[in-house]
Amino acid sequence: MHKYFTIIVLLVILSCKKEDSTSTQNEETSSLKSYAEYVNPFIGTKNMGHTFPGATAPFGMVQLSPQTNFQVMFKDDGSYNKRTYEYCSGYQYADSTIIGFTHTNFSGTGHSDLGDFLVMPTTGKLVLDPIKTEEGNKGFYSKFSHENEKASPGYYQVQLDDYNINAELTASERVGFHQYTFPKSSDSHIILDMVYNVYHHDNKNVWTFIRVENDTLVTGYRQTKGWARTKKVFFAMTFSKPFKSYGHKKYNKETYNGFYRRFNETENFPEMAGKDIRAYFNFDTEENEQIKIKFALSSVSTNGALKNLKTEIPHWDFNKVKEDTEQKWNKELSVIEAQTLTEDDKKTFYSALYHTMLTPIIYEDVDGQYRGLDQNIHTSDGFTNYSIFSLWDTYRALHPLFNIIEPDRNNDMIKSMLAHHDESVHNMLPIWSHYANENWCMIGYHATSVIADAMAKNVGDFDHNRALQASVNTANVRYFDGLGDYIDYKYVPDDKSHSSVSKTLELAYNDWCIAQMARQVSDGKTETEFLERAEYYNNVYDPSIGYMRPKLSDGTFRKDFDPLDTHGQGFIEGNAWNYGLYVPQDITKMIDMMGGKERFSQHLDSLFTMQLDDKYISKNEDITRDGIIGNYVHGNEPGHHIPYLYNWTDKPYKTQERVRMIMETMYGNKEDGLCGNDDAGQMSAWYIFSSLGFYPVTPGSPNYALGSPLVKEAKIHLSNGKALTIKASNQSKDNVFVESVSVNGKLIEGTLLHHHDIMNGGEIIFKMTNQPKSK
Repeated sequence: MHKYFTIIVLLVILSCKKEDSTSTQNEETSSLKSYAEYVNPFIGTKNMGHTFPGATAPFGMVQLSPQTNFQVMFKDDGSYNKRTYEYCSGYQYADSTIIGFTHTNFSGTGHSDLGDFLVMPTTGKLVLDPIKTEEGNKGFYSKFSHENEKASPGYYQVQLDDYNINAELTASERVGFHQYTFPKSSDSHIILDMVYNVYHHDNKNVWTFIRVENDTLVTGYRQTKGWARTKKVFFAMTFSKPFKSYGHKKYNKETYNGFYRRFNETENFPEMAGKDIRAYFNFDTEENEQIKIKFALSSVSTNGALKNLKTEIPHWDFNKVKEDTEQKWNKELSVIEAQTLTEDDKKTFYSALYHTMLTPIIYEDVDGQYRGLDQNIHTSDGFTNYSIFSLWDTYRALHPLFNIIEPDRNNDMIKSMLAHHDESVHNMLPIWSHYANENWCMIGYHATSVIADAMAKNVGDFDHNRALQASVNTANVRYFDGLGDYIDYKYVPDDKSHSSVSKTLELAYNDWCIAQMARQVSDGKTETEFLERAEYYNNVYDPSIGYMRPKLSDGTFRKDFDPLDTHGQGFIEGNAWNYGLYVPQDITKMIDMMGGKERFSQHLDSLFTMQLDDKYISKNEDITRDGIIGNYVHGNEPGHHIPYLYNWTDKPYKTQERVRMIMETMYGNKEDGLCGNDDAGQMSAWYIFSSLGFYPVTPGSPNYALGSPLVKEAKIHLSNGKALTIKASNQSKDNVFVESVSVNGKLIEGTLLHHHDIMNGGEIIFKMTNQPKSK
């Protein structure tokens, strides 16, 4: 009897342990799920945030997202269509129409491209024009309501009201997965629009080619000439159900078609080729029948796309892909466990973290092959190749954030930049690159900053000497954007190059970064050379007026100069009041040069409190009222370091106050929750850093400027296996000031945090108060 009782007790104990283990596993799964639940992909989709709400995997090549309008770049008279700018991501929350779902989209950029391979399900009479037919009738777009629209990491759903079709989207890294629930119809269609582009113009499509391999498989490619001058994207598209018929319409005038004129190419002919093509595939559907589409991309070939498709999604289980991608997002987002004052703050935080993980994108097939800058096919060796480097934006905070939370990826990104250099006929690192193209947007050579920051923080295993040589090569391409004049005159002359002051300031900082690399590899000659160039900012400072000012090639300052105007005054997307405060490599000297700590602090005070008249921003589409506080423009990148400059004036409490105010007013958990372009994650990265209580004012240095955390507590899981917990004691909406900061029990003297304070793990405690502390 005792033996049986003992066995029963043991079984009960084991059962309880099993239940406890199951419970623990469920708690872990639940914990992971909670991070994705806090993400709102609609943040930034209204006004000028330029984000997209569609389905994508972390850093995925596919961004499968709805397009809500078709705005061409140029009007009939050849003038620029300003409305194009609203659709950098293809989606505007204010719209009530959807014209289809594309597989490539930028997140948050201020210029655009992509929008490849638009797919749209329809029913009824076949219509192949998206907005309006030649006869003036309705196009194939559909009305929709935000009440019937949902988005979460890796998933998007919307009801297409005009066709009573429920559209669902998910994605792996290289494959988009569509699931359309149709009504009963003998006239159901899937349209493949190869004409559509984001930032479309009449000559954007160079060539389009489609092969109907069988009644469920379609392959092809498109070459475009847009922001990326020579962009090729290949695809493989497979249907869960055979189509009953198919065809296409060409929208370009054929000048020569050879002996293809023998065929009726428009219907059931398995080859389609031309400049502008829209194809269609016809089906019979039953009530609530689902047609699924897997759509794989490749920069290499249709075979590469097929390999990606078969490797990543070899089945037809839509929900499995959705759940798998959600778990990928949960894994990425769980790198920071944040506790916040409010639920809205938590959603804003995790949505910002999500937006930092959309760009750059993986740009290689599953076998490592990718199209290089030289348009040849390469195979990555010892790294994953990435693309979309919006470096004028992202060097400031996004890549420094990756050095903490995504160091392995940032290592691969730097190796991708070095591969870009090796493939470049100019022997240059990327300036602003995407899809095997350099688009030359913005100024400076900020890949140097990304590399220097990684070296300063001991991130990655890339070859430091190779990286230095690539940087030196880049810094000596004389025909690049005023660089030869910069070398000769020791500033960029305003009568020889636009945005001359901004270029001088940014190039001087980039040269400082190169000097830091040279110091790391003990190259004293290169260090000395570039430290001298890093001082060239002095040459555009006019002490008679106290501003950075355009200087002419004769050595005189330009006379017609307005330090408030953001257009034509030597600055790009800024003015002398704000952009003129850009000397991150020597902030102390800049402050002394501008009159000392007290005067500089007063300048900052005025910057945040003055009123900037509309006339000063009217000619600049990248600067809008949404992102302006006084004359401080948070909606644009050049000023992101400015709130932290008070730390160098013995008034760090003003940094703390300004930073908290910016987080409260310039970010939020609604569609208009970004005050300007997210710029490939830079705006969001600023928020993540600032919420944690510090910011990389000088990338390339191992130091961060302290601010005022918004989180109550955050635990960062570091790649070295350690964890850092940041605590804000006495945290509240009113307690925005910092009384003290300690790292593992040791008080920090001053306002700087070192990178090893983070990577060593442990605990950083901010003691918060409602009373400012002067030093």
